[in-house]
Amino acid sequence: MRTETPVQIKLADYTPYPFAIDQVDMVFELEPSATKVRTRMQVRRLSAGDFVLDGVDLELHWIAVDGTALDLDSFDHDDERLTLKEAPDAFTLETVVTIDPSANTALSGLYISGGRFCSQCESIGFRRITYWPDRPDVMSRFKVRIEANKGDYPILLSNGTLGETGDLEDGRHFAEWDDPHLKPSYLFALCAGDYDVYRDTFTTMSGAEIDLAVHVDKGDGARAAWAMESLKASMKWDEDVFAREYDLGVFNIVAVRDFNFGAMENKGLNIFNSAYVLADEATATDADFEAIESIVGHEYFHNWTGNRITCRDWFQLCLKEGLTVFRDQEFSADMRSRPVQRIKDVIRLRARQFAEDAGPLAHQVRPDSYASIDNLYTATVYEKGAELIRMLKTLIGDDAFAKGMQIYFDRHDGEATTIEHFYKCFEDASGQDLSNFRRWYSQPGTPTIIATEIWDEDSGTLTVMLNQSNPKTPGNDAPKPLPMPLRVAAFSETGDPLEDLTLLIEDSETVWSIKSEAGRPLVSLNRGFSAPIRLDHQINDTHRLAVASVDTDPFNQWDALQALVKKDILALAYNQKAAPDTAIVDAIAAAVRANLADPAFAALLTRLPDVGELFLEHKPANPKALADARKTVQIALASALRADAADFLAQPSPSPFRSDAAQSGIRALRSAFIVLLGALGEAEDAALKSIFDQASNMTESLASLRALCVADGASKADAVAQFETKWADNELVLDKWFAVQAGTGKSDDISALLEHPKFDISNPNRVRSVIAVFAMQNLEAFHAADGSGYGVTADVIKRADQINPALAARLLTAFEQWRSLEPKARAVAEATLKDLAAGDLSKNASDIITRTLN
Repeated sequence: MRTETPVQIKLADYTPYPFAIDQVDMVFELEPSATKVRTRMQVRRLSAGDFVLDGVDLELHWIAVDGTALDLDSFDHDDERLTLKEAPDAFTLETVVTIDPSANTALSGLYISGGRFCSQCESIGFRRITYWPDRPDVMSRFKVRIEANKGDYPILLSNGTLGETGDLEDGRHFAEWDDPHLKPSYLFALCAGDYDVYRDTFTTMSGAEIDLAVHVDKGDGARAAWAMESLKASMKWDEDVFAREYDLGVFNIVAVRDFNFGAMENKGLNIFNSAYVLADEATATDADFEAIESIVGHEYFHNWTGNRITCRDWFQLCLKEGLTVFRDQEFSADMRSRPVQRIKDVIRLRARQFAEDAGPLAHQVRPDSYASIDNLYTATVYEKGAELIRMLKTLIGDDAFAKGMQIYFDRHDGEATTIEHFYKCFEDASGQDLSNFRRWYSQPGTPTIIATEIWDEDSGTLTVMLNQSNPKTPGNDAPKPLPMPLRVAAFSETGDPLEDLTLLIEDSETVWSIKSEAGRPLVSLNRGFSAPIRLDHQINDTHRLAVASVDTDPFNQWDALQALVKKDILALAYNQKAAPDTAIVDAIAAAVRANLADPAFAALLTRLPDVGELFLEHKPANPKALADARKTVQIALASALRADAADFLAQPSPSPFRSDAAQSGIRALRSAFIVLLGALGEAEDAALKSIFDQASNMTESLASLRALCVADGASKADAVAQFETKWADNELVLDKWFAVQAGTGKSDDISALLEHPKFDISNPNRVRSVIAVFAMQNLEAFHAADGSGYGVTADVIKRADQINPALAARLLTAFEQWRSLEPKARAVAEATLKDLAAGDLSKNASDIITRTLN
């Protein structure tokens, strides 16, 4: 049993590293189980202090200063670091170590995936490669020489530009790479293996021709075409919108099957989870195409917001991630539908970040402490961090925001910097004091705005009282009001615009008054979700429907119906009514019919709030009651739209296939109608099986498979078997097969999936496709009253933690809402967590358990 509390690292304790390493030269002699790494670094002192290097799982063979080997009395050395005593003011340090990539199941550092070498160094993986001050504020220029067996590893890649290559003795060869840009160690990358390579070029705005290459598994070259198109679109967009030009002559992407994250922005050599590179109509859904476009953009945009300018310390993680998420969201909005993209962004924020902010894992956008940095790659840092950038732009205006970004790029290029330095650029650009706004970075929790309307008919004045409250969260018992821009508008009953403005909310109470000679105005609040808040607009259902009928903001049109249906589901779940409100169901159905010309938006109108979102609306939460109530409303909506679905699905799916916004919108609505048919159960079994059999693309094939699993009719087993047989040799599609069953089954079904020959505990994609989907999306089954859902999940977490602590810690976050559950489920969840805590967990897992239970 591990009883110690994980040690906290604190922002207040930050001190600059006392040495600079201007240049590092590395030689890798690659062998799967015994790779030798020679490192030569040019060091100069900046201030008083010891020369401390991080190092984990390294076998040290040799260490020298200025060419003279050191004896054991000259340095301290343990399992995590090496300290050089009485370091000179300027010197050359050389080390030789051996590492074992084949045994590296944590997928941090240098490891083997699919018989090829691959690295992942963010956040602290470089210390598994060589001794180094593994922190982001130590920025160096890297030259790398890679030597390997030519037959097994014909392609050798690292950061920067390829220099000399050649053959060596014994069938080996070498390649040398030079990156002229300063970078921290977390951006180091190395890949070696045999790949199919999809090549193209891009001409920058200054006329430079960039060689582009996407490296994938043998036989998958053609499926890299969309990733390449997304890369070129990203490069062009960053030039057009942010005036950022690419700065090397080559840009490489490598796709790997075993990867803990979505992708990694290493300078000039992005490494991707293959799920976010490979796509064609047969094997990838429209959601996959969109994700590839977004993630390729995100990693490319990091070239300036993360690489050229990086974060001083890991507390500033939001500086690169929140800003870059905002940039990729804007890119996706420009590539597709801006209103649809905004709704999707908010769905993700509410599902992931609002829940995080409401539970024991709540933390600041810029934390003031952490025990394990791997556990702070969260929705709060990424998605909420992006919302703060969006609010900043709204507050100071588009022109000042654009000016501030250019100041930031010019002032801090080549630096590791902080949130304060970033905001100083926008203060200089706008002339505004943004110190109060920066409180968003230090105060966790989601603000609530309660909006109350008072209508004075005699004076023709509507007064809207906006009262802000902020929740107490771990470490913050006295939250303060947060400043925010609230976009609002007022309309007459016939839809004539009366006012359209942005209110600055700074205090606990704000008053907005609207004059109207044409009767009581209808008001639209937080248009476009201008502030990441929970809005409680205290009007009745009839009034809310009236607002939705005149609102010109697509987001608020959608959100008004979401608010109505959420209220209806909650009333059904907690026995406040016996049947769905037909007026609400009819209003949604009418909105879908009215928007058939915009099928992507119409598809979103059919979506009901997920059970996880509903957790936040009523405590204690009863997952089964919520799931049952949601299905009752979904059946009512499906019945109301049954004829519309039949008509729409009778039309052929768009052909030939394109992954553009127009076609994907049509398939999105087709899939939404298929989902509704699944809610109607066995009565639609034959129709769903027909759709499944005739599906010409993965979007509709997967939607119909899922619908058949939900309907649980006679064709389910046959469809599941058909899909498995057809795609038995495609691991990415098999991930989808596992996920469909995990998302619709019960704990016994999950146990069976875990025994499947294709389940691999060492592959993060496969584990996530089963356990993450089950525990984070199939909440009715995960929170089963008998505790079976917790049991099967805990067993996998224990197994995963032994080989991949980062993966296990992420799976543990499924328990973050346990205190919100009804008493019986809460007791079982708590017992499960305490049983896990009693085991010998990794530092990552211990940190999550400790915070979740406290």
